[in-house]
Amino acid sequence: MFGCYRASSRLCWGNVYQKHLLQARYLSGADAINALRPFYFAVHPDFFGQHPREREINENSLKRLNGYLESLQKPGLRSHKPAQLTFYVRETEQNAVNIQDPARALEFRTVSFTLHTRDLRRTVLDILNSCSLSTDHVQDIGASVESQPQKDPHTFYRPIKWDKTYYTFTGFKDPEEELEQAQRVETTISPWLENNHDEALKKLHSSLPLREELERLKQELSRQLQLSDVRWQRSWGIAHRCSQLQSLSRLTQQSPESLKMAKGRTVIFTDCTGLSATGHVMLGTMDVHHHWTELFERLPSYYQLERKLQYLQERVSLILGGIEMVYIEELQPMLTIEEYYATLNAFYNKLLNRRALIHPRSLRGLQMILDNDRFVPRVHEMGHFNIPTTCDSAALQWFLLTHAGKAREKLKRNDELKIVERELTKACQTRSSLTRLYKEPSVTRLQMIECCRRLIEEPLPYLSNMHLCISHYYSVLQDGDLCIPWNYKS
Repeated sequence: MFGCYRASSRLCWGNVYQKHLLQARYLSGADAINALRPFYFAVHPDFFGQHPREREINENSLKRLNGYLESLQKPGLRSHKPAQLTFYVRETEQNAVNIQDPARALEFRTVSFTLHTRDLRRTVLDILNSCSLSTDHVQDIGASVESQPQKDPHTFYRPIKWDKTYYTFTGFKDPEEELEQAQRVETTISPWLENNHDEALKKLHSSLPLREELERLKQELSRQLQLSDVRWQRSWGIAHRCSQLQSLSRLTQQSPESLKMAKGRTVIFTDCTGLSATGHVMLGTMDVHHHWTELFERLPSYYQLERKLQYLQERVSLILGGIEMVYIEELQPMLTIEEYYATLNAFYNKLLNRRALIHPRSLRGLQMILDNDRFVPRVHEMGHFNIPTTCDSAALQWFLLTHAGKAREKLKRNDELKIVERELTKACQTRSSLTRLYKEPSVTRLQMIECCRRLIEEPLPYLSNMHLCISHYYSVLQDGDLCIPWNYKS
């Protein structure tokens, strides 16, 4: 009799377990990607071309999110690390929240959330709910397997609430219990460094030969072509950067005379090929090499356009009281000189039609950049004016004159913070015995200063001889650099 009971018991539990698996897996990886289309549309880096800082944050977060989603689909997965993610979300008609001013309709907001669960559907719902995006279409996916009512976004989504004895009997972990524990436990810096130090050290040691090769190639090309500098627009890995320099090195052997035209300029590896608004040579990493050669050969023809651009900047400055027209690569998209000239020329012609009455030299010492994405002028925290290309001349005149004092104060403050940041970064690197200490462009000077002061006052373990990046999230980069948020929890 007991034998029959054990057999029927095993059969019962097997049926229950099989049913559980069928219900847990009915959202496929393809379904998840399809369900996240509104999310990808709201955060895709290509829509943040005018905002390099936010674009880089979204690029890095998308990489980590894709890795998390892939891990959920690996068979036999028992546990995984929660993912803390930050995105800049574009305000669209679907996700706009309490936007009263139509001028802000194309703005974006910051969204941060932590993913804990191993359930793919629950993960998709968490992402969409965190970004205030509709989840109705997710409920329709897989409805043929089992129809599900709309759940509260803060409750764990499960077709059946299993009794605790099920997890005791099978040895599986209770997802609800795991979620509750993850929500109670916030990532703190010391345990995270302890858990990730070995992985980072292994990657760092593996990358050392490539790092040396990268530096050698950079110095060799700079000397050979008499370049001012070699830079990268994006945070590509060391191997990727080496490959790009090797391609340029081969080109110097194939077309040595053409590349001599770059003498004295800065070379930047970026998304497109051309001459930048600041006169730097941009080499598109997706372009074939003859496009690079053609650009080097055309460089002398750009001299006239560069002089015309400089003259145009001076004319705009003269009309606007001596304010300096600047182009800040860290804050603006990487425009070609042709694109920037066309934008500035259109702005200049608009000023001529309704000339602003600003006293000559009244705004000397101040700076201004043109912004295609804004509708309202503002004073940036670094002290320069962000002026929309569509700004009305009368409104521009009023804004510049009434905010000139504020801009001067911020410029002076930014210069002071720049010195403090440089000194604290150097002191922090020495105090923690770091090989390198740097920050992401999205981290402000004040945030970097606060973080460095904490690191100096309370040194952290496991940082000796490491490469540390101050960011907005925790991560180990592919070449062994450690990323920690500037406001990490102790």
